[in-house]
Amino acid sequence: MEIRRLRGTSDVRAVVRINVTAMRAAYDDLLPADVLEQFDPDPPDEAVREYAARLREGQNSIVLADIDGGARGYSYFRWGDDTKSFVGPNEAGLKEIYVEPDYWGEGVGTALLERGLDSLPASIERVKLEMLNGNDLGHRFYDARGFERTGSSEFEIGDESYPTAIYTLEL
Repeated sequence: MEIRRLRGTSDVRAVVRINVTAMRAAYDDLLPADVLEQFDPDPPDEAVREYAARLREGQNSIVLADIDGGARGYSYFRWGDDTKSFVGPNEAGLKEIYVEPDYWGEGVGTALLERGLDSLPASIERVKLEMLNGNDLGHRFYDARGFERTGSSEFEIGDESYPTAIYTLEL
């Protein structure tokens, strides 16, 4: 497994594919099928270019896990003004870690988390993230890696609002 930085538009397309594939598997019991079907694992080129442009803005770190000849997972950290409201100064938000379901349980997520944490500026004192309540796999993953549940919120997907948990890791 090689953990590397995001390189270009083809990597952005891989991020979208991994995101949608993993999200559909992880949230199958949490979100309605029609909501999950709204996310396209193979969006048009223009949508990929727009997403790539947004990723180049702000302060962030995106790393991918290459396994078996392709990207199979990624982590996405943000800090500064490009974060959620619950992320304060000297904090980073872990926006996402997604791994293709066929690679779950093989240490890919842990490697992506560790490399992402290593890429943060020295001024970052803690990392916060938000995840859907009921995502037992995610809760176990972050609990096992030292994150503590520190709050709750809601996240809108489609036209619905879903309860979330906020986790914090002190660095």
